[in-house]
Amino acid sequence: MKNIELNDVRKQDYFYSEAIKTLRANIQLSGKSVKTILVTSCYPNEGKSDIVISLAKELGSIGKKVLLVDADIRKSSYISHFHVEREVHGLSEFLSGQIEVKDLIYDTNYPNMNIIFGGPVAPDPSGLLGDDLFRTFLREIRSYYDYILIDTPPVGTIIDAAVIARYSDGAVFVIEQGSVSYKVAQRALRQLEKSGCRILGAVLNKTDTEKNRYYKKYGDYYQKLSTAEQQSQD
Repeated sequence: MKNIELNDVRKQDYFYSEAIKTLRANIQLSGKSVKTILVTSCYPNEGKSDIVISLAKELGSIGKKVLLVDADIRKSSYISHFHVEREVHGLSEFLSGQIEVKDLIYDTNYPNMNIIFGGPVAPDPSGLLGDDLFRTFLREIRSYYDYILIDTPPVGTIIDAAVIARYSDGAVFVIEQGSVSYKVAQRALRQLEKSGCRILGAVLNKTDTEKNRYYKKYGDYYQKLSTAEQQSQD
């Protein structure tokens, strides 16, 4: 396994950090069988990647072995997010047979956290992600990690997340407050549910903390898990 230095320059305040810790605790309470977790949203730019990165780092900081998988092989942002200047390989290259597993997973400077980058844009992302190779890979590495967090493209616009959901133990849904209608969110959730994936819950993101005192207490990134599951039953 190769080593790589990641540089996350975001500044996290107290409330943000506490919200991520609460999300981590709720993930842990989902059960021991929940290890491979998909994180998605309805639309781009809802803050999904920021949340999954912070969650991976938080889980690693308490001694959990974590693999963060960037499965957005259409438009990966992890190279720029972490200010990676060296050449790295990624998931699209592995799934297309260009590299082996030994060249895919990177050990990072964050405790207990490994990462898989998205790689170059693939001509048929859904086809690669739906191939048996990806399913087999996730099954085989499962025993090496406490959690595998998969950052996917938005389920509201692309089918990739629904494809990956078939291989996941659960899904966390990120929703930006004020940008996603109830009907759109419900439609996206139903698409995930059709895959047979368990909906663990939702994270309400980018809340207006000045107008909402409840969310001011918990910061910008938090909503108790199971909210989405409750709504889907309404």
